Amino acid sequence: MLTAETYIRVRYGEVDRMGYVYYGNYPLYYESARTEMLRKFGLSYLQMEDDGIILPVMDMHIEYLAPALYDDLLTIKTKLIKYPAVRLIFNYEIYNETRELLNKASTTLVFADATTKKPRKAPYYFLNRVKEFF
Repeated sequence: MLTAETYIRVRYGEVDRMGYVYYGNYPLYYESARTEMLRKFGLSYLQMEDDGIILPVMDMHIEYLAPALYDDLLTIKTKLIKYPAVRLIFNYEIYNETRELLNKASTTLVFADATTKKPRKAPYYFLNRVKEFF
């Protein structure tokens, strides 16, 4: 399993009138966390896109447990739980500064050819980079 932590401070524009992070902002946090995870392990969306590979999200599940608030420093724990073939499955947990679990989620992305939009196998360099963690 591949794991990483990312830190995000909640900005004023991300909260609603109640002072809670607007629910639609959480997918942006997940995207940031998985992008940083890949970067940490020497991989990047940009490299894959330059190679003609895209990674659309095909599924997302979110469980809201408690609200994140303006100026909270959030810790996003991201896990790639299975060795990828065509799909990447990420799990996320978001904690506030008191280590309270606020949110749990998962996303499934699929490797796809940028031209045909058809699923394809993960690129060899991606698989080589992550194999040691599985």
